[in-house]
Amino acid sequence: MTDYAALKKKVDELAEREWDLAGIQARINKMVAEGIPRKKLDPKEMLANKEQILDRVQLRAEEYNFTFKNCAQGTALALMEEFGLGNMEIIKALAPFPGVGGTGDMCGGVTGSLITFGLYFGSDNPLDLSIMGDPKKNPILIAQKFMAFFEGQIGHMYCADIIETVILGHRLNPGEGAAAMMTFASEKGFEKCGLPPGMGSRLAAGFIIDSMK
Repeated sequence: MTDYAALKKKVDELAEREWDLAGIQARINKMVAEGIPRKKLDPKEMLANKEQILDRVQLRAEEYNFTFKNCAQGTALALMEEFGLGNMEIIKALAPFPGVGGTGDMCGGVTGSLITFGLYFGSDNPLDLSIMGDPKKNPILIAQKFMAFFEGQIGHMYCADIIETVILGHRLNPGEGAAAMMTFASEKGFEKCGLPPGMGSRLAAGFIIDSMK
């Protein structure tokens, strides 16, 4: 069951956070210039340090969301950076994804995570369908399980519903136009909206690490 009191507490904390914008931008600029570093993942080490990794991924997704003003990009970059996946072209491609084109549809905390599942669990050869028969590697089955958990934790999967019930407490779609975007910003919407990317990326990272067992 969704713990709305805990979510509200986290949203309030995000609204008052002091953001190290220069440090966050420096980290992003390095990945833009040099690419996302590749990593050799050690399953034993990842499992042993799972909570520390989840904390780091959540924090970075919150930071990147605030910096980009884009939940899908923030979620994906935090995960891709942690697991050494993909490249910045993928982040560029996610530019129109918050609320699916600003329509208030699927949250970027979901879509950014699904992109990462594709990179991690998907086959390098799209003609190879063997992974579809393995529940532990099938990215579609993993995505479905993740989405159910995400909805359980936040109460919704759609951007408009999350903003209304968790982020602001009233209906507002910042993608409707400049006036709506200004109102959203004035109510610290970009700070508060670090919640879904943070929780989504944390949950997605947990799925990836648990698959290493």
